[in-house]
Amino acid sequence: MSPQDKKIVVMMGGSSCEREVSLVSGAAVGAALIEAGYMTATIDIGDDLGAVLSALDPKPDAIFNALHGRYGEDGCVQGLLELLHIPYTHSGVLASALAMDKPMAKRLFETVDIPCAQHVIARRDDVLSGDVLPRPYVVKPLNEGSSVGVEIVLEDTELIILKRNNWLFGDQVMVESYIAGRELTVAVMGDRALGVTELRTSEGFYDYNAKYTDGVTTHEVPAAVPPEIYQAALDHSLKAHEILGCRGVSRVDLRYDDTTDDPGKLYMLEVNTQPGMTPLSLVPELAEYAGISFVELVSWMVENAACDG
Repeated sequence: MSPQDKKIVVMMGGSSCEREVSLVSGAAVGAALIEAGYMTATIDIGDDLGAVLSALDPKPDAIFNALHGRYGEDGCVQGLLELLHIPYTHSGVLASALAMDKPMAKRLFETVDIPCAQHVIARRDDVLSGDVLPRPYVVKPLNEGSSVGVEIVLEDTELIILKRNNWLFGDQVMVESYIAGRELTVAVMGDRALGVTELRTSEGFYDYNAKYTDGVTTHEVPAAVPPEIYQAALDHSLKAHEILGCRGVSRVDLRYDDTTDDPGKLYMLEVNTQPGMTPLSLVPELAEYAGISFVELVSWMVENAACDG
């Protein structure tokens, strides 16, 4: 079946903290799919399940899932599409849920010898009462993306984000030893790691603002790291993608500690099963470095859309 004969629906928006980013991703994907020749429609997913079901009748040939964050990235919408027997892009129900659950994902990484930072799971009140790990450390929600709610606690700093009355991310948090060094990311496409990018930000660490504000972060492609570190980043990323059971495209975030022994050491941070597809996003940039245009990338993702079953 040619692209002209396929109806594709791009799901975007949603109700998570990453709604605005998803809308930008979805708009870019929709435009690229139209350029590729697909019959393409976009729907802004809200809280009305009936409206979503109506928008999917008649059934499209595939869904491009451009949602980010809770409900779109954690296996929930994937489960709905499984029930409807509509093929969709990115990872399936289980892989999506595992990747979004940071403690469970780290357990799986460690079974295949992927180094991870030391961490504990603690009640929010206990973290606010005193240090549960030696400083410096990082506090993270258990299941959010795009660095939402993440806070670095150094020797002379106080918790700010975790103290806020509008904290929306649950009573438990992950407290993780801070890894000094450099921020790396890898794009995985099917059974292939495309390349390694180093991220250099002027704002302390690669937080939500650094990810999505033009001019704040510099992307170095390919990352200027020792060859053995570059290859290890590719290997760890593909292995993490596979141990979680991911399919389609994912983005893997790592820390490279080059402050101690030569050549240094890599640590796995997380796997993003719904990586951004905005003009500033890393996966399209790495795909272009590998010789794959944005139109070719999203077309490949649609052609490889599937259900778990």
